[in-house]
This record gives sequence, C-alpha cells and structure tokens, in this order.
Amino acid sequence: MPGDDDTTARAGEAGRRHAFDGLRRAILAGDMAPGQRLVEEELAGMFGVTRASLRAALIDLTATGLVERVPNRGARVRVITRDEAIAITECRMALEGLCAAKAAEHVTDEQAARLRELGEELEHAVADGEPVKYSALNRQLHQMVIEISGQTVAADLLARLNGQIVRHQFQLSLRPGRPQASLPEHLALINAIVTRRPDRAEHAARGHLGSVIQALRDTREAIR
Repeated sequence: MPGDDDTTARAGEAGRRHAFDGLRRAILAGDMAPGQRLVEEELAGMFGVTRASLRAALIDLTATGLVERVPNRGARVRVITRDEAIAITECRMALEGLCAAKAAEHVTDEQAARLRELGEELEHAVADGEPVKYSALNRQLHQMVIEISGQTVAADLLARLNGQIVRHQFQLSLRPGRPQASLPEHLALINAIVTRRPDRAEHAARGHLGSVIQALRDTREAIR
C-alpha cells in the first residue's frame, strides 16, 4: 500500500482533497457504516494518497461531524443518535424555512417549471411504489430550493448538517407510508414557491421538517 514515502501516491493539498472527497462520498453513500474504524494505512492505499494526506483529510472530516476521534483507538465514522438527528433537523427547520422564503422571492419562470416537474415526478414515484426513487427526488427538491434561494451561508451550513444525518434520512424515507405522508408537504412547498408566496413557502418548509422530527420521535419511541 502507498505510504508517506511512496512517490506514486498523491501528497499535499491534492492528496488531502482527493481523500476527503472520496471518504465523504463513501460515508454519505453508506459504504462505511457508523462506528466503523478508519485505518489510516488501509485508507491511504485505497485512495492512493500518502498517510499524511489521509490524516489531514480525517481531521477535516472530523470538523464536518462525519468522523470522530476515539482516545487510544483512532478515527471512526461518527455515530449520530436519533436524539442528535432530531436536534439537527430542528436547526434545518430554521435554515430551510429561510431558504424557502427566499426561493419564493427569487424563483424564475424556468425554475418554477422545473419545480412543477419535480412535483409530478414525486407523485409518480409514490403512485408506482418506488421509495428509493422518491428519496432521491426528495433530496433533489430540497437542494434545488436551497440553490434558488441564493443563500450561500445557509447552503454551507445545511450541507454540513445534512451530511451528518443522511443515514437517518434514508431509513426514514423507506419506512412504509412515509412517502405518502410527506408528498402533500412537498407539493405544498412547491406550490408556495412557484406562486411566489414567501410566507407560505417558509410555513410549508417548517411544517414539512416538523413532520420529519415527529417521525424521528416516533421511531425512537418504537425501539425503546
């Protein structure tokens, strides 16, 4: 495996960025499970970077909340509890409410048309019983609202928050009946934005995330 003295391994800033991006994608995709140990030598070989670059990437991922350092045991994929997921979603409620209101102010006709298309695709995914497709469209909708809003600071904060709870989001989306429950909430959000009603858009976004919080609480109670 490549090490610090391997001239074929990426080093420095390029190596750090390559390892950071690769590890982040793997964690968000679920290829690395919560609690899994992150062994520097193995990961450096996997990504073709030096140990120093890999170590720097782990430090960066720790700052994002995706990785945690355990005394005397090294790094591991951070485990996010349901209580933490609820707290994170409460923060998302404020930020996504802001983004929804701003999106309603800034949305163009072209963007409004695409949002309507997304609404139709969400409806079809529910009707066809495709929860995985619905989950992907759900993420696409939330991301599009953030992009339309132009709120770059909120976007950066939300990217960090969402990265920490992606596993909870995916598990929740696969729960029987969840897509059917959230579909009207998404359609209300889309309608408020395309009709350019900021107050209603913020209310719809907050209402949807309030529903997510309740669903997470219900899950926590069910497993006690």
